[in-house]
Amino acid sequence: MAEGGAGGNQPPREPPHNLQGLLQMAVTAGNAEPAPPEPMSDERRQWLQEAMVEAFRSQLDEIEQMKECLRVLEAATPGTGSQESLEEAHSDRANREEALDLLAELCENLDNAADFCKLEGMRLLAHRYLEHEEEELRWRAAHLVGTCAQNVPKVQEQALALGCMRKLLRLLDHDPSEAVRIKALFAISCLVRAQEAGLLQFLRLDGFSVLMRAMQSNVQKLKVKSAFLLQNLLIDHPEQKETLCSMGMVQQLVALVRTEHSTFHEHVLGALCSLVTDFPQGVRECQQPELALEELLKERCQLLKEQEEFQEELDFCETLLRLCFQSQPDENNMDR
Repeated sequence: MAEGGAGGNQPPREPPHNLQGLLQMAVTAGNAEPAPPEPMSDERRQWLQEAMVEAFRSQLDEIEQMKECLRVLEAATPGTGSQESLEEAHSDRANREEALDLLAELCENLDNAADFCKLEGMRLLAHRYLEHEEEELRWRAAHLVGTCAQNVPKVQEQALALGCMRKLLRLLDHDPSEAVRIKALFAISCLVRAQEAGLLQFLRLDGFSVLMRAMQSNVQKLKVKSAFLLQNLLIDHPEQKETLCSMGMVQQLVALVRTEHSTFHEHVLGALCSLVTDFPQGVRECQQPELALEELLKERCQLLKEQEEFQEELDFCETLLRLCFQSQPDENNMDR
């Protein structure tokens, strides 16, 4: 087998810069065409040793970067009694923002996210930064909680144990900053999706009511993301449909569809479809005469017809008509 690259005289490829890169190199090598075993040359052996050292050094460097960021975040906040102090405070806040930004970038790596928690980073976010007086630090903290918690059960469990869910729901419901509310919703989503303990906390803290209020806000991005989360929770946890119906969710979703038309309605109708699918109680509530939902859906179908950008919303309308009002009663007869 030729040494180095694809050809026999090509230099060896650039070594990976982290453990994931080294693993990818191993996978690629494992998928290569089998070849007769050959003694490893001194050059090849040295290259492999250097690649492994470089990969481990890169991982250690990232841990050191996280430790340095945490030192910045753990430091006491300077006073603001004079002009000089104000300038110092401004510089300090900028350093903290940069530290949170770098941590969010590093913690996209699942191993780093786990190490961040081992370094007590999640505790620091929960106790000092999720409710910090500076909104630029609050939204970055919420974003970092979500980034760390994505698909990492141990991190999710620690965040939940530290009371992050309660604080994030409070931010989503009451924070004056749009950015903070949007990032809080992102973090909540990362703590409840595929995480039973997170969902239980969400339910105990009346999370569905908070989600509905977010859908009724004036922030378009927040409305869309809230409806999308509701739709996915209904798909993943159909056992919650009865709870939502008892809260009047059908009536509230229909009321949202009656507001001025926007792209947000696609996600509301999607949530309504999820709520009534294979759930007779939801269907019956949609059929209540006072909602006049059948007429509303037919009008919406006429509005959206031949508008390609609203095709998914149109599909949801037609699905609701079929599920709730049997708009195609002769379909079965035609198949006979």
